[in-house]
Amino acid sequence: MALYLIGDIQGCDAALQRMLDTLGFSASRDTLYVLGDLVNRGPQSLAVLRRLQRYGAAARCLLGNHDLHLLAVAAGVRPAHRNDTLDEVLDAPDRGPLLDWLRQQHLALHERVVGHPVLMVHAGVLPDWTAEDTRARAGEVEAVLRGPDCTGLLEQMYGNKPARWRDDLHGIKRLRGIVNVLTRLRFCMPDGTMDFDTKEGAGAAPAGFMPWFDVPGRRTAALTVAFGHWSTLGWLDRPDVLSLDTGCVWGGALSAVRLQPAPGAAHPAWELVQVPCPQAQRPGA
Repeated sequence: MALYLIGDIQGCDAALQRMLDTLGFSASRDTLYVLGDLVNRGPQSLAVLRRLQRYGAAARCLLGNHDLHLLAVAAGVRPAHRNDTLDEVLDAPDRGPLLDWLRQQHLALHERVVGHPVLMVHAGVLPDWTAEDTRARAGEVEAVLRGPDCTGLLEQMYGNKPARWRDDLHGIKRLRGIVNVLTRLRFCMPDGTMDFDTKEGAGAAPAGFMPWFDVPGRRTAALTVAFGHWSTLGWLDRPDVLSLDTGCVWGGALSAVRLQPAPGAAHPAWELVQVPCPQAQRPGA
């Protein structure tokens, strides 16, 4: 049985098919962990959703900001963007089951994989959050997305405030804060204040900010954190960090790692696999 992490697909089913062929993936034997942004900007979001739904337990998916955007547009509480490529999903005869399946996916996974703890998120983790904190707070949002108050959350989850997490946040501010950390975060201050405007690479941090994974004393530094979302960062290969959004839809590549046991080591070993995307669009966020 092989275990794979895959970065942002963004509706590029041809690249996903090429990747799975390259990996020799078998849904009866292997497991995919997909790090969010399954849909949008690429031309085949419907095919991606149908494929991953069909794989059942063999595909464990995170929700990214584009996936939440699809749910909000489908619920009628958010307008479509000019560059969205979601119409095929919204007009599909199986739209309902696909969106219900999407709402059941995760905002974070913390699992022991090939003998090592791995934390998986779409975007980032605040320096003061432990892996247990991250998973518990993700669960708060997941419970609402899967319940009768889903539309209310989707309607109110947009905005840059609170800019700093506090444990005593409650209601929609708390839920919005969790969503922003897990699906939008790139830069923050050591005190956890977040920036949501800068989308360039790690060297473009605003004054006083730094990439979330470089904050000294980060409480998840002892385990491997795998994430996507940051296409301008690209592949980052560190024992504690795996950055897997390499700009598939923006002229880059779709990236995956095969996780492998590393007895006696603090982190798993991995093998990077990349395939070019034949459906590249013009660069964008």
